[in-house]
Order: sequence, then structure tokens, then C-alpha cells
Amino acid sequence: MLERFRGFWTNVWSPVANLLLRLGVTPNQVTVVGTIGVSAGALWFFPRGQFFVGVLVITAFVFSDMMDGYMARKLGTPSKWGAFLDSTLDRVGDAAVFGGILIYYTTSDAEADLGDPDLYLYLSLACLVLGNLTSYARARAESLGMTAKGGIAERSDRLVAILVMTGLAGLFDLPVLRELTLWVLAIASLITVLQRMRIVYKQAVASPELGA
Repeated sequence: MLERFRGFWTNVWSPVANLLLRLGVTPNQVTVVGTIGVSAGALWFFPRGQFFVGVLVITAFVFSDMMDGYMARKLGTPSKWGAFLDSTLDRVGDAAVFGGILIYYTTSDAEADLGDPDLYLYLSLACLVLGNLTSYARARAESLGMTAKGGIAERSDRLVAILVMTGLAGLFDLPVLRELTLWVLAIASLITVLQRMRIVYKQAVASPELGA
């Protein structure tokens, strides 16, 4: 759903990307630095319950996911290595976001408005695992010559939802916003995995040579 806004945000950040190119910064360097920034922000601030500050730090780096692709196209040097690096490090950043929330719920001062904090530890784990499984399903399908893109909760949807609601929860001291989002994302991620499995199954049945 949110992929439609990628072009808009790319245009917003293109002046920064162009400046980095003039300074000799490579797309892969932007990818690595962005992942380090996202991971550090999530794993340092979230476990301490500093959700609003953590989201601000993460947001400052998360747009590198758009800038690195723009920079590669601008240079005319998109590569399989760059695409692989970007996709792999996306998983690292996503895991850090949900991992930071998960670690918070293991602490003695964790707050939960909708039940036991342990419940949200498991929901955070479910979001982490199912999110990675969603991406794996697509990658595996493509390696077999099929497609598995789509579903109700793609990566950008999940990332924006958890960051916005976690930031608001921290700003207004309303843990319920974060908790409701974890419920929604856990369920939506499971549905997305099943949707992608169905997409691949239909292709395999329609073209037996692909499913062989």
C-alpha cells in the first residue's frame, strides 16, 4: 500500500542523495550506514523505554533505503551485489526494530495497558519472525521463477505502522497504541504469509514446470 509513496519520498530526499554523490559517497555505504543507524537507534533507545527519541533516530536513517537505490540509478551502476546487500540489511533493520521492543518487554519496568507485558514480548517475536518469513517467501518464490509480491502487510506498511504508533505511544505515554499495533501487525503478517503462499501455489498449479 505505502509503496505508492516511494516516488514522492525519493523526490524529497534526492537533493541529499545528489550531494552525497558529489562528495563521493557510494550507494552501498549509504545502505550500511543507514542499517547501523536504524539498528543502533532501536536497540539502544527502545529497551530503555525511550520510544519517541528512538523513533526520531530511526526515522533519520530509514530513508537511506530509498536514497541508496536512487543513487545507484543516478550513477548508472545498479548491481546484483547492491540489491542483495540492500535486501539483506533491510532484514537486519526490521529485526532490530522489533527486537528492541521485544527486549523492552523483558525488563522489570515494562508497561502494558492491555495485559501482561510477557504477552507483548511474544507478539513482538511473532512480528519479527513473520515479517522475515514474509520477505523470505517472496525471495524464495523469485528464486524458483515465480512471484510472491503483495499481501495486506508489506514491509513498508509494517515499518511505518510500528514506527508511527511506537513514536506516538512514547510521546503521549500511551503504551496501548504500541500494543494494539503489535496485535494488528502480528495478525496481518500471518495473513500476508498465507496470501503469498497462495499466490505461489496458484502459479505452481497453473505451470507445473515451475513447481517441479
